[in-house]
Amino acid sequence: MVEEFDVVVIGSGPGGYVAGIRAGQLGLKTVVVEKSEIGGVCLNWGCIPSKALLKNAEVLSLFHKSAEFGISFDNLTADFSKAVERSREVVDKLTKGVAFLLRKNNVEVINGEAKFKTANTIEVGDEQILTAKNIIVATGASPRSIPPLPIDGETVITSRHALELADLPESVAIVGGGATGAEFSYLYNAYGVDVTLIEALPNILPNEDLDISLELEKSFSKQGINIMTGSMVNAMLKNGNRATLEVLQGDEKVSVEVDKVLVCVGVQANTDGIGLDEVGVELEKGFIQVNDRMATNVDGIFAIGDVTGELLLAHAATAQAVSCVEHIAGVDNPPLDYQKIPRATYCHPQVTSFGMTEQQAKEAGISYKVGKFPFTASGKAIAIGDTEGLAKVVVDSEYGVILGAHLIGPDVTEILGELLITNLLEGTVSEVGWLPHSHPTISEVLKEAVLDSKGEAIHI
Repeated sequence: MVEEFDVVVIGSGPGGYVAGIRAGQLGLKTVVVEKSEIGGVCLNWGCIPSKALLKNAEVLSLFHKSAEFGISFDNLTADFSKAVERSREVVDKLTKGVAFLLRKNNVEVINGEAKFKTANTIEVGDEQILTAKNIIVATGASPRSIPPLPIDGETVITSRHALELADLPESVAIVGGGATGAEFSYLYNAYGVDVTLIEALPNILPNEDLDISLELEKSFSKQGINIMTGSMVNAMLKNGNRATLEVLQGDEKVSVEVDKVLVCVGVQANTDGIGLDEVGVELEKGFIQVNDRMATNVDGIFAIGDVTGELLLAHAATAQAVSCVEHIAGVDNPPLDYQKIPRATYCHPQVTSFGMTEQQAKEAGISYKVGKFPFTASGKAIAIGDTEGLAKVVVDSEYGVILGAHLIGPDVTEILGELLITNLLEGTVSEVGWLPHSHPTISEVLKEAVLDSKGEAIHI
C-alpha cells in the first residue's frame, strides 16, 4: 500500500510532534511515524518525568527546612516509589494531550519503524509505503556509554533506567556533571542517597559561565553531595550488586564504592537502521548535518532535534520544528539564532542562561562589562528563605547590548525571558534598568544586575 503526503515526520518527540502539528495547521497533509511512544523520550522518559521527580525533591527539601519557618513534626517519611508513580501519571496526562493535538490538526499517526527507500519514500514495516516531497527526521538521541562503564540496566544505568527506579540505592556515583548529572545529584541527595558526582572537566556544568558553575559546586557541597571534578573513571569492578570505581583524580587513583552507577556522559544520535546511508544523507560523528533551515544535503530531507547535534534541548527541537515546517510551507521566518535559545538545569538552585559567557566574550576579544547581583541581597529571596545564587550579565561596553545572561537561584528558569526578549528586540541594559519591577519579586535581581554593569545598582 502506497500513501502520498506533503510531509512525513519520523519521530514524535518535542521536535517531531510539533513539526506535525505546525504542518497540519498550515494545511499540509502530514503523517508522523513513531516506533515507540507518542511524545518521544523527552515527554516519556526525560524532561517531564524528571521535572516531576525534582518537584518531589524540592518539597522534601522544604520539609527538612521547616524548622526555619517555625514548623515541626515527627516521623517524616518519603516514599520514592510514590514519586515515580506521580511522575508516570504526569506523563500519561501529557502524552494523551499530544495525541489529541495531533488528531485535532488532522495529523495521521502511524506506529512502526520507518526506513528510507529513496529520498522521497519511506517504508514502515514490511508493507506500508509513504511518499512525500518533504521528509523530516526527528529520531532524537540515546544515552551514550563509555568503555569502563558498560550499561547493564542493573548496577550501571542510564537516566532512562533511573526514571523507573522505584527503590533508591543507598549510594550512587553519577558520572558526568552536565545538566542531567546535576539534576539527578540533587534528586537523589534530597532523598538521602549518598551521592558522588564525577566530572572529567575542571567544573560541573562546564558549558555554563564559570561563576555559575562555582556557585553550584558550593551549593552542592553544602547539601552534602561529594563532587570530584577533573576526574575520570578508569576502571570498574563489580562486587555482586555493588560496583567499585577506580577514579583518576589528577595523578591520584581514588576508589569509590557504590550501589549504582548512573552514566550521564552525553548522547549519540539515533541514525542507525533508518536508511540514511542509502539515500546519501551526510553525517558527522553520527549526527545529521543541516543548514540554517534544517535541510540536509539531500533535497527534500530535513532533520530537527537532538539527531542534528545542534543544541540538545527540547525547546531547541521545537524551535527547529517550527522553523523547518514554515520554510517548507513558504512562510517567511528568520533563521534560528542558537545564541538566543535558553539553557536550563532544574536542580536546586536552578541554573539558566543564554548567549555568551564571560570567558567566551574575553576569548572573542569583545570589549565587555559585567554586572552581578547576589540573591543574598534580594528581599524576596530573603523572605522565602532561598538566598543561594546570583544573577550575572555580560554586556557590550559601547552600547549596553546584553551579550549573555547567567542566573543561578530560586526559580530563575522562569525569569530569564525578560532579558532574552530585550536582546531579541535590540534593547539594552538601559531599558531593563529603567523598567520598574514589582517589589518584592525574584525578577528584581535582573534589574539590579544590569544596573550593576553601569555602576548604578541600588541595593548592593
